[in-house]
Amino acid sequence: MATAHLEVESKYDVDGRFALPDLASLPGVAAVQRQGVRQLTATYFDTEDVRLARAAATLRRRTGGTDPGWHLKLPAGSDRLELRESARTPPPAVPASLVPLVRSRTRGEPLAPVLRLRTRRYVQLLLDADGRVLAEVADDRVIAEPLPEGGPSSWREIEVELVDGDRDLLAAAGRALRSAGAKRARTASKLARALADRLPAAPAGKPSSRTAGEVAVAHIAGQLAELQGRDPQVRLGIEDSVHRMRVASRRLRSALATFRPLFDRETGDRLREELKWLGGVLGPARDAEVMHERLRTAVEGLAAELVVGPVKGRIDEELNAVYKDAFDQVIAELDGERYRRLLDALNDFVADPPYTERAHAGARRELRRRVAHSLGRVERAFAEVDAADSADQRDLRLHEVRKSAKRARYAGESVTDVFAARARAFAGRMEHIQETLGAHQDSIVARHTLFELAERADQEGESGFTYGVLHGLQAAADGDTDASCVVVRRELKQAAGHWPT
Repeated sequence: MATAHLEVESKYDVDGRFALPDLASLPGVAAVQRQGVRQLTATYFDTEDVRLARAAATLRRRTGGTDPGWHLKLPAGSDRLELRESARTPPPAVPASLVPLVRSRTRGEPLAPVLRLRTRRYVQLLLDADGRVLAEVADDRVIAEPLPEGGPSSWREIEVELVDGDRDLLAAAGRALRSAGAKRARTASKLARALADRLPAAPAGKPSSRTAGEVAVAHIAGQLAELQGRDPQVRLGIEDSVHRMRVASRRLRSALATFRPLFDRETGDRLREELKWLGGVLGPARDAEVMHERLRTAVEGLAAELVVGPVKGRIDEELNAVYKDAFDQVIAELDGERYRRLLDALNDFVADPPYTERAHAGARRELRRRVAHSLGRVERAFAEVDAADSADQRDLRLHEVRKSAKRARYAGESVTDVFAARARAFAGRMEHIQETLGAHQDSIVARHTLFELAERADQEGESGFTYGVLHGLQAAADGDTDASCVVVRRELKQAAGHWPT
């Protein structure tokens, strides 16, 4: 089985004459322990079109040093998640534990050696007063050999990786290195530097100088990268990863709706339907997580005399079972053909966008109209609330307002590169509407779940008293629907003033 840890490091480019400064004076560092020289050889694996490298991911088999074996590094925000497989699986067979974790990137394409790195590494450990290792500083002299053929290249770089230290130490080490002449690395990894000529260049020009279609595609590409990046985290069971993957799928679907006139309608609508399916796959697992946390917190907030029977155990048993079934279904679908086809279609969309004529318009004018259109949808949905002829119908219509506000929020966030503070303010108002009405919807779902738990408790001969107490508290926490509507009306008025429809 692969073991995982979060890699927090900084990299710096230096020339052959660079001299490492004295790092013993850094805050919290009591001593510097020299480890001598290590000889490392790493063979990197990727698809023919270097899909892993394009996603800032690396898969290698390394010999030498203190951690030989297979290493997979995946982007995790500004850091990287590193997985190590100690099994001495010989190339070209990649360990079975790592294959699913790169599937969202490779999408079925075979992996083969693309690069060999030979590194002469001089290591220093930064220790605190108790002898704990705070950070490892590696001075690397690298020779890169493209595979199966290509001219070699060489360079020198410094890596500072945290062990038990904090980010303040990482920042202080960076300042010391830059003062000595080091420069922040141009690339995130040795692989990216060696294969720079095979990786795409950053978009040219400011976002506001590009066309509406180009800005829209850049946003869609970013959300697609987020979706694919969360896939291995979901498989590893990392906290909040199901939620974040679900959000990425929703943002993608929302973007395709918001920018609908900029692309071929049939293609965009087909992708939206498939993203709706993926959101439906991820939804039950995430909903079970949220409900479990909500009800556990509610029970823990009760006075002891109000907890009658094995309430916590019942909640844990029922919702853990729901989550397990839902999570198993998530993994089954992520391993399935429909999901792979969706990823292929999204990547094709980004690589060769099916633009309409409107996509070639200037970004500011066209995208302003698209965000205004999303605001109009919220306003029309809210106008339907007052016409509801029952409480249940009002709840359903408020839920539609919430969904429209979420889509409008995503629309605002998607154009922040063009409209900056104005777009962020708009998105913030839509998020306020979403959260205000979200509390109402969450209360409705919680009460339904508590009713089902009470029925099951009764079938087992247990008391349903505590579930009734919790049901009442959830209803009380729901708040005043009329007051919520006042908030929505105010936020819509403010949004319309800054972004007229």
